[in-house]
Amino acid sequence: MSAVSVRERKMISMDTQEIKALNRETLRKYIAFRERGLDLNMARGKPCVEQLDLALGVLEALHARSEFANSNGDDCRNYGVWNGLPEMRNIFSELLGVPADHIILGNNSSLQMMFDCISQGFTHGYGGWEPWCRQGEVKFLCPVPGYDRHFAVTEYFGIKMIPVPMLKTGPDMDLIERLIGDEAVKGCWCVPKYSNPTGVTYSDETVRRFARLRPAAKDFRIMWDNAYCVHDLSDEPDELLNIYEECLKEGTEDQVLIFASTSKISFPGAGVAALAASQRNISDLKTRTTVQTIGSDKLNQLRHVLFLHDAEGVRSLMKGHRKILEPKFNIVLEALDRELTGLDIARWSRPKGGYFVNLDVMSGCAKRVVELCRKAGVVLTDAGATFPYGADPNDSNIRIAPSFPPQEELVQAMEVLCIAVRLAATEKLLAERA
Repeated sequence: MSAVSVRERKMISMDTQEIKALNRETLRKYIAFRERGLDLNMARGKPCVEQLDLALGVLEALHARSEFANSNGDDCRNYGVWNGLPEMRNIFSELLGVPADHIILGNNSSLQMMFDCISQGFTHGYGGWEPWCRQGEVKFLCPVPGYDRHFAVTEYFGIKMIPVPMLKTGPDMDLIERLIGDEAVKGCWCVPKYSNPTGVTYSDETVRRFARLRPAAKDFRIMWDNAYCVHDLSDEPDELLNIYEECLKEGTEDQVLIFASTSKISFPGAGVAALAASQRNISDLKTRTTVQTIGSDKLNQLRHVLFLHDAEGVRSLMKGHRKILEPKFNIVLEALDRELTGLDIARWSRPKGGYFVNLDVMSGCAKRVVELCRKAGVVLTDAGATFPYGADPNDSNIRIAPSFPPQEELVQAMEVLCIAVRLAATEKLLAERA
């Protein structure tokens, strides 16, 4: 059977002998790769060395300075400035579309700030309402497939997670609007631009519907993780409507907490995180934050300000990231198009930005694909990781992270992945016909 004839037909329409022949051919290719002893990793969306090198100027920004005061005269080497340097808050203000005095800066991890906000609701509550831990069962809405580390935070606190399907326009808002009638539902995770892992950017109508939500729980919070707000990979990037402005129109600004960081702009291990919120939420968060710390790393904020200068400096730096990332995404998409198109055993996203390509394989095959890849020396994110509790009901979703491997390794990894997808599909079809 020629490769062309295979790609012209849906695999399910082949007779059993044809599938057996395809299985043997695919298995032979798989064994050949396994014998190479590869050691390739696509498990996490980490910037590669070349991306990290783009921001080396951050490390040099303070070398020539003899004084370390910010524009207010605060010595950045000392205690104080609980909410972060105003110059750095101004940069995030422009990127997020939220006033600078409604922004709190953290250290390198926006995830830590998210964890702290969930902890705040759980132990002390929001807006004068009872802490969640005293309200019986607490639930959170989780768009799926979604970000595994979000789900880990709510699972840590014993919060029941309710999956909400992701559509082409964002989460299923009809379902969300029904679910928030339950007072136990206290919030919703969101990655609104270039969602992890689907690459979907929420439509204007989806953002407006979030802003119009009237949940039964008055302490409901939308966790708006705008991690990829400037991470475009296209000349026609997606545009995300400003959730804060829409909430102001509806009088619901207390319901949203907005997060971002420079983790995939400068250094994940030494960046700057930000939290934007309404004045009431800022007051709640200040009470905790000023007990938790006397101030985040202001020297790091200062060196980022000196290196980036302003929001335009951020956008200029991101053009360098695009030059590195875009060819890698093209390698992934070209491999999927070449090896899997027409077989009707997989579907994949074509994101205009972000860090992931979303792959859905034949139902019941994702774990087998990941296992086959691992045995051939290619490590992927665990199957099911993009669902709460690691439980993908269809066992079909796989997250592809192209950023970290060098291009030549990525080519090999994608060959192995595509072979594994075909092999797992033939195994399943033969088992069903046995």
